[in-house]
Amino acid sequence: MVIYHLIQLLKQQPIRGEVILVPNCNPVGTNIKAGEYTLGRFDPVNGTNWNRGYFYDESLIHDFAQSVQDEESIEQIKERFRQQIKQILADKLEEPWGIGLAQRLNLKLQQLAFDADFVLDLHNGPVSTRHIYVPEYAKASASLFNIPHVILIPNKFAGALDEATFCPWWTLQTLLSDKRQQLVEFGVEAFTLEMGSQEVINFSEGEYDADSILAYLNAKGCLLGSDVQPQSMRRIATMLKNYKVLYTQQGGMVEYLAKPGETVKKGQPLAKLLNVDELDTPNATELMLAECDLIPMLHFPSASILSGTQLYKCFTEYFEL
Repeated sequence: MVIYHLIQLLKQQPIRGEVILVPNCNPVGTNIKAGEYTLGRFDPVNGTNWNRGYFYDESLIHDFAQSVQDEESIEQIKERFRQQIKQILADKLEEPWGIGLAQRLNLKLQQLAFDADFVLDLHNGPVSTRHIYVPEYAKASASLFNIPHVILIPNKFAGALDEATFCPWWTLQTLLSDKRQQLVEFGVEAFTLEMGSQEVINFSEGEYDADSILAYLNAKGCLLGSDVQPQSMRRIATMLKNYKVLYTQQGGMVEYLAKPGETVKKGQPLAKLLNVDELDTPNATELMLAECDLIPMLHFPSASILSGTQLYKCFTEYFEL
């Protein structure tokens, strides 16, 4: 939906450079249903996470940094680095024994992404509100999107596309800054944008998100003659380590009392559980209370849950940007 609106808007907007839109990065996870719900990020055959097959080898970056000559310009370094990494990705795609489907899809996507200066990985959650994952070094760019909730992640690789994009560049510019004894910046940024609930489509919300992306691109100088600006809004952030998962202690049925994006104070109810094995006892229902002040970002899509279900994901120890 967001990409549809981006296409319509970019048709009328002169751009500086090239914008590549990939509307179906995970065709299997998008089209297969598990019961009545979209399968999502896990391969139904082997359980592989579709979003965690990207390549990263820090030792290669250290070797490349050692090969950089003092007279090489930033653009020359970027071009040579891109060629080297893309060749490694191409070689991995041609492994004689083959690779799995998730990794193949990821590496093809990574090849496209590594040519870009700005990479935006668009996601949806189960029942979710908008939030964005932002590397700590790019914290200032969080205010360039119309997204009120920000998760600040370490400048380290943990398997995702945004990390597979920015970590090589961040590591390389850190190494070269030390080597040259001056600040080296490549101007590469990557983010994961969580756009809301995966089971719901809303055309006007999609247009809002497209405008948000254009505001970022305009701030980065990618649009010509555009006056689109990010909205003035209260933006709340938390560190990744304080983005907590609330698991259920028992199975049963659940009423979600706290909506994604709402502030919940310590001791307030998040959900009400019904234990179907205790219907005729005082233990039939149970309130799940907030352990601390928090803001839910998303919750499980079904009212039927098992013990150990990821019920909510929440901001804790949050602060205003």
